Amino acid sequence: MPTEGHKGRGAISSPDNRFTSRLVEMAADVAHARAQKAPETVIRAMPAGRIISSNSSPDVPFDRSINPYQGCEHGCVYCYARPSHSYLDLSPGLDFETRIFYKPNAARRLLEAWEKPGYECKPITIGANTDPYQPAEKSLRLTRELLRLFLKHRHPVSVITKGTLICRDIDLLAELAAAGLGSVAISLPTMDMDLKRIMEPRVPSAAARLHAIEALAQAGVPTSVLVAPVIPAINDNEIEHILRSAAAAGARQAHYIFLRLPHELKGLFAEWLQTHFPARASRVSSLIRQYSGGSDYDHRFGIRQTGRGPYADMLAARFKTASRRFGMDPDTYQHLLDCNQFFRPGQRQLALDL
Repeated sequence: MPTEGHKGRGAISSPDNRFTSRLVEMAADVAHARAQKAPETVIRAMPAGRIISSNSSPDVPFDRSINPYQGCEHGCVYCYARPSHSYLDLSPGLDFETRIFYKPNAARRLLEAWEKPGYECKPITIGANTDPYQPAEKSLRLTRELLRLFLKHRHPVSVITKGTLICRDIDLLAELAAAGLGSVAISLPTMDMDLKRIMEPRVPSAAARLHAIEALAQAGVPTSVLVAPVIPAINDNEIEHILRSAAAAGARQAHYIFLRLPHELKGLFAEWLQTHFPARASRVSSLIRQYSGGSDYDHRFGIRQTGRGPYADMLAARFKTASRRFGMDPDTYQHLLDCNQFFRPGQRQLALDL
């Protein structure tokens, strides 16, 4: 088991995924040698059969989402999407942040979905699983092309990101927002640069993300801050500082999510915690079990996002009090978007022809 991190990466190792039937254990000397090298990022096309995903989770404030990418080079060790790489027979560890797949036909699949006679317009969130503004987006421009279609067809859309590349697309987002069709949430779980370097190594700095919030707000884009995840005894002491800074930058709403540890993420996080915070590991694990009802993760709807018990109640009260003190709304999760302007591909052209 490696006991050191890889430069510029969040996960410590590449554990087998939960579907692996033949387990292979890496020798300690080989693991050490590999840890000395920065793992290479490989980006590959993976055409999508469909592009809009649906969910019926009562604690998720949207039921439709688009993820132009699978895997994420940002390398956030806490990412709850890591176990999705298991379905590709890859590791949720280093593979998740070094084996990135993109959907080259995302725009075409979106138009096809909108063309279906039974399609009902509801807001769609881009970036619910993996970041739509991770480094690959700079050259691939999939997210920008999707936003262009949302604007062209007057369809409501929300974006969740940590990437400051979103500022490139302020022109589209400002037009969407002016029509009541767009909003953005910027994730900001820490203001501590040292913690950021090991917890979310390839994410822009807190200062850069605050600048993005300010730029979006000045352009008229409704913007919220998402303190996610809150990790007990790691970043929970920063809540008020983050909210004060985000409000000063122009954020209108504030929300948080507790650390979630589904499937392989439990082991990955424990490994990271023992590597970077060995003296604090038992305390962090104890608090996680407190808000998860005695287990490492309570996956039940209504509990998995905000936890339960005295610690969870205390943190919820702190967050709500601080949000209101700094003029942000902690109760309304999403900005209200207009679903009445949407028109299907070809609809207006057909009307003109007639």
